[in-house]
Amino acid sequence: MDLELTGHRVILTGAAAGIGLETARAFVAEGARVAICDVDGSVVASLADSDPTILAYVCDVADRKMTAEFVARSTRKMGGLDTLVNNAGIAGPTGPVEDISPEEWDRCIAVCLTGQFNAVRAAVPSLRLSGNPSIINMSSLAGRLGFRLRTPYAAAKWGVIGLTRSLSIELGPSGIRVNAVIPGLVAGDRQKRVLQAKARRLGSSFSEVESQAFSYTSIREYVTPRQIADQILFLASARGRTISGQAISICGDSQMLA
Repeated sequence: MDLELTGHRVILTGAAAGIGLETARAFVAEGARVAICDVDGSVVASLADSDPTILAYVCDVADRKMTAEFVARSTRKMGGLDTLVNNAGIAGPTGPVEDISPEEWDRCIAVCLTGQFNAVRAAVPSLRLSGNPSIINMSSLAGRLGFRLRTPYAAAKWGVIGLTRSLSIELGPSGIRVNAVIPGLVAGDRQKRVLQAKARRLGSSFSEVESQAFSYTSIREYVTPRQIADQILFLASARGRTISGQAISICGDSQMLA
């Protein structure tokens, strides 16, 4: 399917690896111009060799000034902006709420929720000038179901849903579509680290924790980063022009997080 994204100008945060990089590469394959940022400078530098067509910058989205500069620089380089994908996020701490330090809480909220605000605030003036503008925010099943021992992450991801729905109402009159994507258990190192941390906390094996996670899912297999990327591209394309204010789950029908 030709999504007619040739020349489309895209900014993705937290996109030097995993879902973000898969999505960036998918946009490039469709002919889009892409700028990404990541907090890991070494990974950003390696993209110059592996993906030379992608503009890549170091940026911590929790830093408002740095994020504004990244968005402005990327927009100038691409000659405008059509889509912002708020992908940056961290897992945050795993443990009972009374054991979570205020610093851990603050950092998780700053990256996973406030970072999206920082990017949106910087991007909206340019998006208003686009003929096909959209914002796609990454949430999580933790933002739909809740997640014990992961309260900072769940709180941030619930906040992303509220941010998305509110922005869709506010920005809709300007033609800017705003949606959230809710991944389930995504194949990759990040999901593995989350399950490993939980296994350590509970004194269980990785396989036990993994099996329990899948026991609440109708389709018991990992979601691939490419499946997430495909949904994002569709929402950014003109084919998704009347989809806004939605929180779209790609999770194999997960009913619970435990």
